[in-house]
Amino acid sequence: MNLYPLGKFLCSVIFKPLYRVKVIGKEHFPKEGGVLLCTNHIDNFDPPVVGIACPRDVHFMAKEELFAVPVLKTVLPKVKAFPVKRGMSDREAFRKALKILKSGEVVGLFPEGTRSTTGDLGPGLAGAGFFALKGDAVVMPCAIIGPYKLFKPLKVVYGKPIDIAPYRERRASSEEVTEVIMTEIQKLIEQNK
Repeated sequence: MNLYPLGKFLCSVIFKPLYRVKVIGKEHFPKEGGVLLCTNHIDNFDPPVVGIACPRDVHFMAKEELFAVPVLKTVLPKVKAFPVKRGMSDREAFRKALKILKSGEVVGLFPEGTRSTTGDLGPGLAGAGFFALKGDAVVMPCAIIGPYKLFKPLKVVYGKPIDIAPYRERRASSEEVTEVIMTEIQKLIEQNK
């Protein structure tokens, strides 16, 4: 059973008025084909906020521990989330993400791997570059600009797709491509504060 449409509706009803969610750059988002959506991570509410701001359904990687929580382990797969082991190379999660991208859907990930404690953009993990290089998908940078304060504006900003083709052609490293992605996210943050 797919609960994504219901979840998106309920989250919209809750988050849009409470946090005055404003979406910028939605016109840049591809209408079809695989998309790797890379976003900074400032709050636990980031996945539902990005989900309601995105014009397409998003499959999020979520830390494996969440799938051990009784209610969440039932709900998360029904809202297109899948588990990833943090702090190590999780081949099963990598295969699942690549399969989703190659089937023309959207995978959302937070390249920092965890929430920023300061609100500043942290360093990205090589996994983002790996998916960008191997996923045969459009790479979309996205910035959440907060903080999350009740009735204060919160922005979700989409940049233009990042052209990964030159990096694939010259066999760039995952680390280098991750750095390119993080630079684009940082630019969005600075331009839209």
